[in-house]
Amino acid sequence: MSDVLVVPTMADYMAKGESPEILFWVGCAGSFDDRAKKITKAIVKILNHANVKFAVLGTEESCTGDPAKRAGNEFLFQMQAMTTISVLNGYDVKRIVTGCPHCFNTLKNEYPSLGGSYEVVHHTQLLQELLNTGRIKIEGGSFKGKKITFHDPCYLGRANDVYEAPRSVMVNLDAELLEMKRSKANGLCCGAGGAQMFKEAEKGTKEVNIERTEEALELNPDVIAVGCPFCNTMMTDGVKNFNKEQSVKVLDVAELIAQAKDL
Repeated sequence: MSDVLVVPTMADYMAKGESPEILFWVGCAGSFDDRAKKITKAIVKILNHANVKFAVLGTEESCTGDPAKRAGNEFLFQMQAMTTISVLNGYDVKRIVTGCPHCFNTLKNEYPSLGGSYEVVHHTQLLQELLNTGRIKIEGGSFKGKKITFHDPCYLGRANDVYEAPRSVMVNLDAELLEMKRSKANGLCCGAGGAQMFKEAEKGTKEVNIERTEEALELNPDVIAVGCPFCNTMMTDGVKNFNKEQSVKVLDVAELIAQAKDL
């Protein structure tokens, strides 16, 4: 498979008088965080492999405003949201896929009241769709027989009731899927949500991500699977805290699929 990533922009499509199937919303983490960029690339490789007509906004994409809203700055959130909505509506965007549950939740649930109504799907939902329709196929691959446990992102799971999509995607890996004692509707936050990612920890006896990583490590997994760049950071830090980074990998569901397909 070629290492060249084909990533057209909405402006490219408009110049040709065409429209893509979906807009891929990359998000701040997926654009600027070195670790999260690998998740972005995995999603793009899968979209290219499945021949999905997609586009990104490129330099026209800015923050959805989620961190500002969670931190209590409603004014800044609405400023950021209105700017983004004007761009999306200008391109007549209908369907959006995002690798970040925070962007997913904000675009899906908080933009309609401000004039931005779109069909918004998380990348695990799109992967499930591509597998169900046969646009991508997986037969075991490099994770066959491995132990994998999935950490539910708060804004994907409890906030939007998306539990089955990531799990149904990972079933195709022929791996042993294990559930933590707190999972799905009873899942525990990684500690980064609600803009906590960007502030110092408050007083307490244990970091939230350490507590969550302990639950994952109790299962002796080969992989802790995640569906959020923030969760990825927190769980990776937790694994490092226990000096397990050589034996336990923290990977996004998209990375699992891309690696299984050797994309």
